[in-house]
Amino acid sequence: MKAKRNKADRSGLTVVEVLMVIAVVLALAVAVILPALSKASPNRHRPSCVNNLKQVALSFRIYANDNNDRYPTRVPDAEGGAKESTERGGLFRAFQVLSNELSVPRSVICPAERRPLATNWATLRNSNVSYFIGLDATDIRPNSILSGDRDIAENGQLLSGTVHFTTNRPVAWHKLLHKEGGNIALADGSVQQTTTATLRQLLANTGDTTNRVLFPQ
Repeated sequence: MKAKRNKADRSGLTVVEVLMVIAVVLALAVAVILPALSKASPNRHRPSCVNNLKQVALSFRIYANDNNDRYPTRVPDAEGGAKESTERGGLFRAFQVLSNELSVPRSVICPAERRPLATNWATLRNSNVSYFIGLDATDIRPNSILSGDRDIAENGQLLSGTVHFTTNRPVAWHKLLHKEGGNIALADGSVQQTTTATLRQLLANTGDTTNRVLFPQ
């Protein structure tokens, strides 16, 4: 005589079936939520970039303390600086000079950057750098522009090489790296998270009518 199956056996889901349903629901949730989170946080890399620039600013100041208050851009190459190299456009040389303080090449590239990371300081070139440097920055003018994100533009075009910033030059953030603005390091060691409007304010308050800035090409 066959045993009768109870009602729960006939209509309920098995444990395996329940687990399969949960797995499908979770997979769908991940597929929907992750893209949304990515779009909702376009500046998720910005805190790491700020930390990089703080390290860059500190490195410049440590170097200056050991070199008569001069940054690498003001110390001749023959004396262990990068004055001539940077005047020729070799921005990477300034960071190579600071390599002891910066530790690793990752310090000079933004996490949002599409450029390749240099494997070591010897192979570092402008194409491995995310940050510009201010050629006229000095400790005695704490508001002078020391460094910052490279994606500053004029008339929609990214700037490159040596650029002379006047106090009223209509530059803007290109949105290449941080979408809604960018980061600027000042000679006093601070790092400012700026919009285009506050970027222009910083340029107007450096203490100089013109600031020479070298961008990685």
